Amino acid sequence: MPGRSDDIARQFELDRPRLRAVAYRILGSLGEADDALQDAWLRADRTDTSDVANPSGWLTTVVARVCLNMLRARAGRREEPLEDVLPGPRSGPRSADPEEEAQLADSVGIALLIVMDTLGPAERLAFVLHDMFDVPFDDIAEMLDKTSAATRQLASRARRRVRGVPAPEADPPRRRRAVDAYLAATRGGDFDALVSLLHPDVVLRADAAVVPTPEPVTMSGMERVARGAMASMARAQSAAVVLVDGLAGIATAAHGRLGVVLRFTFADDDRITGIDVIAEPERLAALDVTGPGVS
Repeated sequence: MPGRSDDIARQFELDRPRLRAVAYRILGSLGEADDALQDAWLRADRTDTSDVANPSGWLTTVVARVCLNMLRARAGRREEPLEDVLPGPRSGPRSADPEEEAQLADSVGIALLIVMDTLGPAERLAFVLHDMFDVPFDDIAEMLDKTSAATRQLASRARRRVRGVPAPEADPPRRRRAVDAYLAATRGGDFDALVSLLHPDVVLRADAAVVPTPEPVTMSGMERVARGAMASMARAQSAAVVLVDGLAGIATAAHGRLGVVLRFTFADDDRITGIDVIAEPERLAALDVTGPGVS
């Protein structure tokens, strides 16, 4: 029998809230986080832990390794179609309480989860463990089979993407406010507020993966585009304003997956003239999605 299994079991239960928080922040999905904890416990229960000097640290390592494997497996499934992007968020690998998932996403920050999904597995692990949970770089380096210096670089790159960059002068603050208002109106189902943000000749283009449809969808006119936005109220609950190629846009990340990105163009009076809705995996991968920017 593995050594000190009772001690590890007690420590696991004591640490469960923290371990779940680690797993959720790495994976961005409550269902996957609970799966990771179950897998981690099965591994811990089969392991001789008699020589483990720091049970809490050891359990964190086990959970992090399980999460890293899940991230790598997820990366291999990027080509899967986004058949259920609209009208609601994609389902996770296992059922989770939607209300709890929404509360967790709000507490962590939806924009952070969106940008995190653009990071590679190693970058994501290094950033979460070091910046959010103060795990030493030497310990993370061992998990990743890298040097401590290389692990610091991974976390640094992730940190730059999460923090974003200041918006360029071509995208002034008032346009960022217009994007904020668009998301707020969509979330709240405020049709009149949404119409007021749109130019009379506004055009919305959605690629074939958004609905999905055999062909891309194009619609024009304030009221028609606003009605289309109202149909995406459920999706908007898991959306946030981010920088898309350096300009303010909107993205969704239900269950830790980057699902849909909206890019905007504006008239001189800052009303929205164009909305490009992107869900095709190849197009999403070509976008530079970063945090909303800090000075």
